[in-house]
Amino acid sequence: MNQKEKPHLRSITRALRYRNFRLYFAGQGVSLIGTWMQRVAIGWLVYRMTHSAFLLGVVGFSGQIPVFALAPFAGVLADRWDRHRLLIVTQTLAMLQALALSYLVLSGTIRIWHIIILSLILGVLTAFDMPVRQSFMVQMIDDKTDLGNAIALNSSMVNCARLLGPSMAGLLIATVGEGICFLLNGLSYLAVIASLLLMRIVHKNFRAQTSKAWHDLREGLKYVYRFEPIRDIILLLALVSLMGLPYYVLMPVFAKDVLHGGPRALGFLMGGSGLGALAGALYLASRRGVLGLGKMVPMGAGIFGVGLVAFALSRSFFLSLLLAAAVGFGQMAQLATSNTLLQTMVDDDRRGRVMSFYTVAFLGMAPLGSLLAGSLAGVIGAPWTVFIGGAACLAGAVVFARRLPQLREKARPVYVTKGILPEVAEGIECASDESVPRK
Repeated sequence: MNQKEKPHLRSITRALRYRNFRLYFAGQGVSLIGTWMQRVAIGWLVYRMTHSAFLLGVVGFSGQIPVFALAPFAGVLADRWDRHRLLIVTQTLAMLQALALSYLVLSGTIRIWHIIILSLILGVLTAFDMPVRQSFMVQMIDDKTDLGNAIALNSSMVNCARLLGPSMAGLLIATVGEGICFLLNGLSYLAVIASLLLMRIVHKNFRAQTSKAWHDLREGLKYVYRFEPIRDIILLLALVSLMGLPYYVLMPVFAKDVLHGGPRALGFLMGGSGLGALAGALYLASRRGVLGLGKMVPMGAGIFGVGLVAFALSRSFFLSLLLAAAVGFGQMAQLATSNTLLQTMVDDDRRGRVMSFYTVAFLGMAPLGSLLAGSLAGVIGAPWTVFIGGAACLAGAVVFARRLPQLREKARPVYVTKGILPEVAEGIECASDESVPRK
């Protein structure tokens, strides 16, 4: 029994054998705990100061709208400039943002407009950081057949932090206040900056660019639009981000007004969602030779949508906690699978631009959703707002599932060209062990 389990465990963690990825994994693991602490603390701080669901939406909007506007141009830079050095710059600036926020809170001078401006600054940094980070993943993995496993492990690490960070934030807010959460987040950036500096990266000699950035951006957009598998994956992700993900912004309302709890209840709800997402990421990482991976995209979106509808109707804290875990599982199943499929279908010289559109779909649509959710919640209430969002996600999952056979046929020639032999005749063929083009 043990002899069978050990190889299985090694297959789950196989990407950790690469030194650069181990450093990244450890540094990001520490930093993201701080990030989730700040995310929970800022929502609670805004609601405590204003008691306004609308202003929760405004802060969420200001923190993410730069991604919508700037991420595509960041993708062009990721294809032109050194991604490793860009990450060091963005992480350093994000650390300064967190420390500035902590100073204002701890000194008692914080105002809502401070929060909006600092959220806007962080949004600009995220707009450049995310496409670079996603396209940098391939440079840390020597054997590209392990790329899918690295993406799943990265998602697992994100959701371990998502599980720990909110719970820690809830306890800290209740005992010492939000300012300490922001301070600890600022200090946590030191871990990821150190891990990046310790990496042994072969820096590419990027060729001189004769085309303008706008031309490269337009070329990337045409590529995404014309290739239906990539286009439909990104469109479904955009729908889920617009209609479903804003439930995070409204979580303080559910914790305090719907379920009659406090900051600890908020931390547990966020942690429950993180636990479900962690389970989803580990499930994907454990699958060797993943068959029909494309089916996980609509399945994950469907679970997410159904979970949101039920969460909106629940008035029991325990049931809401279970439903938050189901929502997290569905979201991660869709997100990590979409990331893997995109990374394995795209060529490296377009990777930055494609992943920038992935970033726009995942994070860039969220501010519009946050603003919409905040406005709707002020009129029809948070539960009905989340109910409508969940129903929209479920409808999108059904449409994608119906198109899946057609998308499979469009994707197959790409995998054949890249030397990936199809193993089954169903789904978008993408095996985590054999789904990356070999050089």
